[in-house]
Amino acid sequence: MKVLNFGSLNVDYVYSVDHIVQGGETILSSKREAFCGGKGLNQSIALARAGVPVYHAGAVGTDGQMLLDACKENGVNTDYIRTLPVPGGHTIIQVDAKGQNCIILYGGTNQMQTEESIDAVLSNFSEGDYLILQNEVNLLSYIIDKAFERGMKIVLNPSPYDAQLSGCDLSKISLFMLNEIEGEQCTGVSDPDAILKELAAKYPGSATVLTLGSKGAFYYDGKEKVFQDIFKVKAVDTTAAGDTFTGFFVASLISGKTPAECLRIAAKASSIGVTRPGAVPSIPTIREVLADL
Repeated sequence: MKVLNFGSLNVDYVYSVDHIVQGGETILSSKREAFCGGKGLNQSIALARAGVPVYHAGAVGTDGQMLLDACKENGVNTDYIRTLPVPGGHTIIQVDAKGQNCIILYGGTNQMQTEESIDAVLSNFSEGDYLILQNEVNLLSYIIDKAFERGMKIVLNPSPYDAQLSGCDLSKISLFMLNEIEGEQCTGVSDPDAILKELAAKYPGSATVLTLGSKGAFYYDGKEKVFQDIFKVKAVDTTAAGDTFTGFFVASLISGKTPAECLRIAAKASSIGVTRPGAVPSIPTIREVLADL
């Protein structure tokens, strides 16, 4: 069994601000830092640091060497990452004094996947292999369809939620990993229990992990329902909190742990990550997580 993450790779430009800028307002940033990021890369590194060998597929631009280096330094296989002769994806992230963030995303090379490149990657994977997806690359519906044809188990984090998702056959998803905002966007309801029930009714072959920020997280597969509270810490930067949670949950699931165990490990990993600045640099190792559980 192999694990493939077909996802984004970004350079994150992080600006430290007193508060998130409002419309028409100009504010001073006290610091700017550049980090490796992108939901795809974050989740691949989280999977690797959680102890699961992972292949990453996608594309970087002329500014992407630091992203390839980050993959290699963390044990993420880069055989399926193309380098294109154009600027790559990046983000502009504001982080306020309370550790909350807002993000502007430029897709760049993440939006330059082709059907041929997707077919070439997926030809190396087969039934029972895992595919991890987010919504920061183009041709998402094509990736889902072709992976499903191969019998892969598909995990989807539908973020950012946009019109591309309406063209995807989400009944082919094995596991949804989403937060309460994305849950409401997917279902039209805001109550966590209602979100879980609606997703189970619409996609009876799928399981859902719903994260609720400071209110914890749920797992629900239409039969078993599990809740996990947060581990309380002082947050510094929540940028990669959801991606860390996703990586550690999926890694734990692949290793054969119960949904309750998966939630607990993922919640602990996420709580460690938010105490550190940056996306990739904040993600803990499985040794750190288990030592403090």
